[in-house]
Amino acid sequence: MARESHTAKKQRAFMIMEHLSAQYSNAHIALNYTNALELLIATMLSAQCTDERVNIVTAKLFMKYRSPQDYCAVAHEELERDIFSTGFYKAKARNIKLCCQALIDRHQGEVPGTLEELTALAGVGRKTANVVLGHWFDIPGMVVDTHVTRLVNRMGFCKGEDAVKLEFALMKLIPQEQWVRFTHLMIHHGRAICTARKAHCEDCVIRALCLTGTQKSTNKSHPQ
Repeated sequence: MARESHTAKKQRAFMIMEHLSAQYSNAHIALNYTNALELLIATMLSAQCTDERVNIVTAKLFMKYRSPQDYCAVAHEELERDIFSTGFYKAKARNIKLCCQALIDRHQGEVPGTLEELTALAGVGRKTANVVLGHWFDIPGMVVDTHVTRLVNRMGFCKGEDAVKLEFALMKLIPQEQWVRFTHLMIHHGRAICTARKAHCEDCVIRALCLTGTQKSTNKSHPQ
C-alpha cells in the first residue's frame, strides 16, 4: 500500500469528521458542570472512571464543595469518602486538595486560563487542561484520551500510545477550530461503534475511509 501523503490524510480526516458529525450531531462533553472549578474537578475525577459515574458523584459533591476553600477545609478522609466510587480516591483526594490550595495561593481562588498554569497544578495533565481550556475558556485544545488514542491508530492517522505525541500529531492534521469537535466525535464513535473490545466495522459509517475498515474489506474480498 502506497504511503498516504499528509495532504491526503488531512482530506480523509475532514471527510471522516463530516460523516461522524452527521452521525453524532449532538456530540458534546458528557461531564456535568456549571463553572470552571466544577469542570476542573470533574475532569480530574474522570481519570480511569466513566463520565456517568463522575456525574453521579459530583451531583452531591458540587452541592457540598462550592469553592477551593471548601475542598481545602474538609478532612482528607471525608473527601476520600465523597469521591470513593470514582476509583483511585486516595490520589484524587490528595491532588484535589493540593490543586485547590494552589488556586488559592497563586490564582486568587480562580481557575487559570492557560495551559502552562493549569498543568502546573497537582493532578492536572495536558488532557485535563485542554478539557478546561476548550470547554470553559473557548481556547481550542486537542484532548487525547483512550478513545481518541484507539481510534486514530485504527484509522491510520497516528501510531503509538504516547498521548502527548498523538496530541501534537493531530494538531497538525485537524484545523484548530475543529480540535474540540474532533475529540467529541472520536469519543462518541469509540463508545458506540469502535469500542475497545472490538471495532464493529460492519456498522460503521466511515468504514471506507478507515484503515482498519478497508483492510477488513480487502481481507474478505481476497480470502487466504
